[in-house]
Amino acid sequence: MPRWAQPLEPPEVPEGWSTGPPDFVGIGAQRAGTTWWYRGLEAHDRVVRPKGRKKELHFFNRFWTGEEPGDIAARYANLFPKPEGSITGEWTPRYMHDFWSLRLLARAAPETRVLVLLRDPVERWRSGTARAVRLAEEAGEPIRLVQFSDAVWRGFYYEQLRRLFDFFPRERVLVQQFERCRDEPLAEMARTCEFLGIEPFAELPANMTRKRDPKEKPPLTDAMRAELVALLADDVRRTAELCPEIDIARWRNFT
Repeated sequence: MPRWAQPLEPPEVPEGWSTGPPDFVGIGAQRAGTTWWYRGLEAHDRVVRPKGRKKELHFFNRFWTGEEPGDIAARYANLFPKPEGSITGEWTPRYMHDFWSLRLLARAAPETRVLVLLRDPVERWRSGTARAVRLAEEAGEPIRLVQFSDAVWRGFYYEQLRRLFDFFPRERVLVQQFERCRDEPLAEMARTCEFLGIEPFAELPANMTRKRDPKEKPPLTDAMRAELVALLADDVRRTAELCPEIDIARWRNFT
């Protein structure tokens, strides 16, 4: 059963804790370092994740038919217990990509702070396809070509962000780049913390500095790379115009 279809049970609420809308929700993008960044946030002493609750809830993905419960805000809030003085949230990268999710998020948690982490869309595509190939091989199943096309469309950031700003004001959205976070992690994590209203780290959390060998990616020919760049170049330009904090020079395929 896919994660978005799995039952969601509200976590236990310890004595002295209370539930409410999430303080932050990460919405994208897939394969842009969101797990790494979320793990860093969890190291903060004011950020809590209840026992048994995952980083990605996929709460809104399940309402793809357009049918939604009348108590959707209460159901969502019940997933976020926390003690006084703490903050909590989730990060589901599909929310930015699935058009119906942002509308429902705005209805269920209109005051939440929204986190967006973007990556060079060509490199994001390579990482997404590599994951699809790896999972297919591990499961002994054929590769599904639809995942390759889906990986391309996830990299068209402009329309996804434009729609996001239809539902949330700019001051409630933080857009960051994976490449800048990778190169300047302490400074960029400080930006995230300040946006969420918590004290920045004095030094980078240990769980963000673990070294690991990058997973092998399928080869990308010069011709295919050029085709992807041509396909995505206009969207990259429009994305940078919409969000001037995006530094195209950090996306080596588009410099």
